[in-house]
Amino acid sequence: MSQSSKRKEGPVEPLKRSLAACVRTIAGDAEVEVRYQAGQPLLIGKTVHLPDPPRAPTKREVAVLRGSADSLALHAACHDNQVHQRLAPSHGPARDAFEAMERARVEAVGASRMAGMAGNLTAKLEASYAHGRFSVVKSRDDAPLADALALLVREKLTGAAPPKTTKGMIQAWRGWVDERAGHLFNQLDDHVEDQESFGRLMQEMLRAMDLIQDAQDAQSSEQEEKPDTSEGGSEAADDNEAGETGSEESDPQESSEEQDLGELEDSLEPAQTDDDDDDADGEESVETTEPWRSNASVLDDPESFGYKVFTRKYDEEAAAEELATPEELERLHGFLDKELRGLSSVVARLANRLQRRLLAQQNRAWHFDLEEGTLDSARLTRVITDPTAPLSFKQECDIEFRDTVVTLLIDNSGSMRGRPILVAACCADILARTLERCGVKVEILGFTTRAWKGGQSKELWIQEGRPANPGRLNDLRHIIYKTADAPWRRAKKSLALMMREGILKENIDGEALAWAHRRLLARPEQRRILMMISDGEPVDDSTTTANAGQYMENHLRQVIEEIEANSPVQLIAIGIQHDVTRYYRSAVRISDPTELAGAMTEKLVELFEEKVPPQGRSRRRQRRFH
Repeated sequence: MSQSSKRKEGPVEPLKRSLAACVRTIAGDAEVEVRYQAGQPLLIGKTVHLPDPPRAPTKREVAVLRGSADSLALHAACHDNQVHQRLAPSHGPARDAFEAMERARVEAVGASRMAGMAGNLTAKLEASYAHGRFSVVKSRDDAPLADALALLVREKLTGAAPPKTTKGMIQAWRGWVDERAGHLFNQLDDHVEDQESFGRLMQEMLRAMDLIQDAQDAQSSEQEEKPDTSEGGSEAADDNEAGETGSEESDPQESSEEQDLGELEDSLEPAQTDDDDDDADGEESVETTEPWRSNASVLDDPESFGYKVFTRKYDEEAAAEELATPEELERLHGFLDKELRGLSSVVARLANRLQRRLLAQQNRAWHFDLEEGTLDSARLTRVITDPTAPLSFKQECDIEFRDTVVTLLIDNSGSMRGRPILVAACCADILARTLERCGVKVEILGFTTRAWKGGQSKELWIQEGRPANPGRLNDLRHIIYKTADAPWRRAKKSLALMMREGILKENIDGEALAWAHRRLLARPEQRRILMMISDGEPVDDSTTTANAGQYMENHLRQVIEEIEANSPVQLIAIGIQHDVTRYYRSAVRISDPTELAGAMTEKLVELFEEKVPPQGRSRRRQRRFH
């Protein structure tokens, strides 16, 4: 049996076994498990996920795979997640840069000790930049600072030059970085083996580059990581280990739930009344409230609910094809197609399940045992066995299947970079095809901002003397990847824009949700479903700094409550590595982006199988939305 099993063993099995042994040896932990599957390399807890090698890999493909394995093993051995979370900035470009430089430090430790590992890591790095988008860069806006800093740190610690395909990006940032933090770069060699001192030096570098405004910003994550004995706290700590380098953005600092609810009640107090109270107080009570609240909605008039926008002059709503050239979309689509091939088997299986459920609801049904209609031949045996039994007839009937439109609203913030946005784009692509085959129209939207830490809106605010409580201070960018009426084949390339470097910045969820909701209300379909896919709460540094407390979070809660309570639109949410159930009634949290396809299809199946739509909405207020 053993000889037979050896003959049946695949040609890459010895490679897999040796890689797994190397990973455990480098990590210094025999409990580390190595799994091979489609997709990108990931480290989740003590499990290393590596891409499944082809049946006959080339020498370069083997080197890239070994480099990915070495990188994750080094991360397991040389990276302390608790220290990292205590020192890392909470969100935004500072967090991205900190994550990237820490990854460079970890890989430099291994490269400096083992020449073979250095070669593997170089092969992995060159493969990740093989697209060549950064070889010629016109401005720093087109070159991610986090990537540039990681390559510059690697160059300083190992002496290895950046890949040639990143020449333009490095040229765009090298002078700027040297001018602000060159003296700090010279100190990196002295701290490469000490994660804590290296992390504090990175804080100083980020402060010198104005990515961290003050010491309080740099220590925000340290405040987040105070001991938490609750079950949720331990769960969050476990989730922070997900990903190859933990590059996903951590949750912004949270207040206690009581404080959040108290602030929310304060902001809603002048604008909300209870329908039951109106009825109890009689006509006089209705007369005193109706004049100002007849059309009061945070969706239509957010200022009445305490949410201001300093200026909408620089906001942008654009189709995806307007934000990139056809050549660039074609190139990005090729990259997305490559990833789709790796994910398609998993996602397609789930999508087929959804399609079967939908088609089953649209098929015709039969009423049996009738006295007239079409003769039911399947029941003729009863007449033969019992001549006194009457003939049985059947009649065909239609099953009600309401016209439906689904909007996928995808968070395009910087924290979605890498694996989360890739999986989101792939799932949106496959689900759009599936639902279209079932006669369900799909709209795919994205939301982000045009700049980090405020754009032209913030500049205008500064010019006007920084008035207090200005409201939202960043320029919105709402992206239409696919309209509901556009066939999938015409819009499939637009989804690749999510892969473009520099498109993902900050996220203002409340206004994006209101925007997607308005678009859905204008649709003629009987049933309208809005699915929000996000990995965190609203984040915009400029707005948060210039306004009080939970400013954007309160607005998001108000928008969600209005839609869930009074709108005909059915709202569901999926949180990627973030608990969105504290915002949305119908929500699910996933710890790994690869679970997104299953979560999306499961929630849609649940909605389509509902026989009765959600009840309990006030008829008087619901008329506003028609």
